[in-house]
Amino acid sequence: MTNKQWRLKARPFGEPTSDTWEYTETDMPSIKDGQMLVKVEYISLDPAMRGWLNDSKSYIEPVQIGDVMRAGTVGKVVESKHDKFAVGDYVCGYNGVQSYAVSDGTGLHKVDPKLAPLSYYLGVLGMPGMTGYFGLLKSGEPKEGETVVVSGAAGAVGGLVGQIARIKGCRVVGIAGGKEKCEFLVNELGFDAAIDYKNENVKKALRQTCPKGVDVFFDNVGGDILDDVLTQINLRARIVICGAISQYNNTTPVKGPSNYLSLLVNRARMEGIVVFDNVKEYPTAMKDIAGWIQSGEMKVKDHVVTGIETFPDTLMMLFKGENFGKLVLKVEAN
Repeated sequence: MTNKQWRLKARPFGEPTSDTWEYTETDMPSIKDGQMLVKVEYISLDPAMRGWLNDSKSYIEPVQIGDVMRAGTVGKVVESKHDKFAVGDYVCGYNGVQSYAVSDGTGLHKVDPKLAPLSYYLGVLGMPGMTGYFGLLKSGEPKEGETVVVSGAAGAVGGLVGQIARIKGCRVVGIAGGKEKCEFLVNELGFDAAIDYKNENVKKALRQTCPKGVDVFFDNVGGDILDDVLTQINLRARIVICGAISQYNNTTPVKGPSNYLSLLVNRARMEGIVVFDNVKEYPTAMKDIAGWIQSGEMKVKDHVVTGIETFPDTLMMLFKGENFGKLVLKVEAN
């Protein structure tokens, strides 16, 4: 048995390429007292991973050259010398892009595969779920009857945000790329309308789908779409900056919002969010989300790709808009 790993070989300029990564196969690691060996089963692929490659100040330390690429994972304990984790336990945490990981338990928590599919703990019941839940409800503060617009709406965070807004009684408009994704938002997730940014004029479509303006904008994309939405916001609107996937691989300076004076005119608020700010309240969010799934009020869509060897290409699906739902890498076929 070998441990398959993807390590950071060089910091990318623009899009990550084959030169960014080094694939290694090493002997199975051994454990010491107080440690455990985790067989990684699923790896979470998220837009934030691109930011972790930059050697710059952020909310988390960058991945260092030569290190295994950081990633959220869920897996099974196969060997243990740890008094709080037993063989057979399933655990979720940041064990990186590798097939086996040695851990002392820091940052790991147990999950129950009988309550939900393992991939859910990396999506709706994991970082994306917590991001959407607290980002919308705490920063967006949606009120019944308001209009909520979500960019990147067919992604892991966006799809959840739109559904929570609908559950809270809001009118929900999603922005996504392609007819299939837009039809899914409306027909499956219950959005009131969807805008296909690849084939529509976003500004014009916003006027048509949001005749009363925009009260809350949950932004995962940035760039031109953020600019377009700022022209449509209402008095006291709330703009939640979750991400800016359109800008992450830029080789030129990040494009900021040229329509930011709309914030002044409308006395609106733009606020950035980071998921780790609400760690103590995760159980509340997980309980609510699990309840909505169980009641049928919320639907989940995962996009699972099999094979850890595919990591570099699979990661790039995020930046090409090719994923449909939460993108998860299954380490190996059954």
